[in-house]
Amino acid sequence: MKTIKTVMLSAAVAVLFSGCGGTANILSTPLENIDTSPLKVSELTENEKHNWGHLDLAKDTIPGMSVDKTYTELIKNKKGNTVIVAVIDSGIDIDHEDLNDVIWTNKDEIPNNGKDDDNNGYIDDVHGWNFLGDGYNEQLEYVRILASGDTNSPDYARAQNLYETEYQKWLGRKTQYDQIYQQIKNTDDLLTKHFGKKDYTKEEVKAIKTEDQALLQATQVANYMYSNGMDSMADALKEISEGLESINDRLNYNLNKDFNGRVNGDDPNNWNSKFYGNGNVKPVKKSESHGTHVAGIIAAERNNGKGANGVANNVKIMSVRTVPNGDEYDKDIALAIRYAVDNGATIINGSFGKSFSPHSDWVRDAIKYASDKDVVFVHAAGNDSENVDVESNFPDDNVNGQEISNTYIRVGALEPKYGSNIVASFSNYGKQNVDVFAPGAKIYSTTPQNEYDTKGGTSMAAPAVAGVAALIRSYYPKLSAAQVKQIIMDSGLAIKTKVVVGGDTNNIKPFTDLSKTGRIVNAYNAFIMAAKMSI
Repeated sequence: MKTIKTVMLSAAVAVLFSGCGGTANILSTPLENIDTSPLKVSELTENEKHNWGHLDLAKDTIPGMSVDKTYTELIKNKKGNTVIVAVIDSGIDIDHEDLNDVIWTNKDEIPNNGKDDDNNGYIDDVHGWNFLGDGYNEQLEYVRILASGDTNSPDYARAQNLYETEYQKWLGRKTQYDQIYQQIKNTDDLLTKHFGKKDYTKEEVKAIKTEDQALLQATQVANYMYSNGMDSMADALKEISEGLESINDRLNYNLNKDFNGRVNGDDPNNWNSKFYGNGNVKPVKKSESHGTHVAGIIAAERNNGKGANGVANNVKIMSVRTVPNGDEYDKDIALAIRYAVDNGATIINGSFGKSFSPHSDWVRDAIKYASDKDVVFVHAAGNDSENVDVESNFPDDNVNGQEISNTYIRVGALEPKYGSNIVASFSNYGKQNVDVFAPGAKIYSTTPQNEYDTKGGTSMAAPAVAGVAALIRSYYPKLSAAQVKQIIMDSGLAIKTKVVVGGDTNNIKPFTDLSKTGRIVNAYNAFIMAAKMSI
């Protein structure tokens, strides 16, 4: 499941192109009454931008999960148990300065001796397992269906129709982005020449008074990019470049019917072969940043003076590299879930998903296996702005409407501003198949090589909830996985207002219609409810 940083920019680009253990009382104030308090109308400060998901709605007027308040008022100096959280994702930079002390180590495995010391079938799985081997780029699932040539597949016709639409869309987007990139580059070159320096500021640009039409047009382009959140034209060029990279990957790999990214020697349609891949859980390239970002949201070392704070302390992150630059394979996901469960994880984060799933039964069986073994599975709802009660998004935990797990939590994404636009425009939703919402847009976290970045997606909302689950399981270890799920669902803040859905201002619905609970996750309430349930 991709983050939507590039997608979010594309809207601005399109316009530019066309027109230039305590027992404290649970916070019980109904959210509709909070509406009478002043909402956040000013720009978020840099600190708020980097930490908004941890802030408190009542105190900060920002719809975070009250994480900082939980530590300050409830956890304080309490000692918790270590919790293993498996991150089934792309590779994780386990040497990152903000993650290196929270990485799980398999103490029963001797590193790099080429032996399966713990007899679990995986050789040298010291920090987790890599089911992708050296692979990185992959097709989308419906492209694999077409590439197979199996016209008898029940999904073949739907895949063909989608392919024809999507391929043309991405070809058009590439043309648009190529032209926009050139326009922004020309703007930057002209302004650099005008100021005699590369590091001109937006204040300097806004102060330009000129009758030169080329320079005037350059200032209009620059000011428009500034108004859409760009701090500099260098940032705008970087964003467009990343967008172009994503678009080219989509055309060259994801939508390429002749491409084969499966390089680990395994047949993804044969369930009988299971011990493939290797023990190297790191990214294969710097741009493979998704898993590192997700891991940081859960457990980046708190208050160490470095870039980001994770939601949970007392966590060890198990890296299970399973999600390529394209759609994940059902077999890899099913085996990754089972690997995580069998090797001690009590919480699994799954920030991935797709619309076609030929072996969905394998994955559902694994989700049920996790549930039966008392493991919480947190899954991102998806970034298609769709109702997943109607449009399938895999994996899921139901067969013919009947749930097969009572520990599976599906999460939608929030924006950092309370009000009618609180739901991220990209977020999927569903009264039956989405459980809760949590901070997911504009989330600052770790990226490879000791760097940090802001990304958005339900991929970021899921680990926020996984972090809350880890807090509960750390400080109240006697609670079952099912109880942890129920606490997270029941303790959230209920939103009674109407909101914009899918970024479409003509689509206004009560927030209560978008998820099973109609709530946004709140760590403070969850911690108190866990304390009471543990008595």
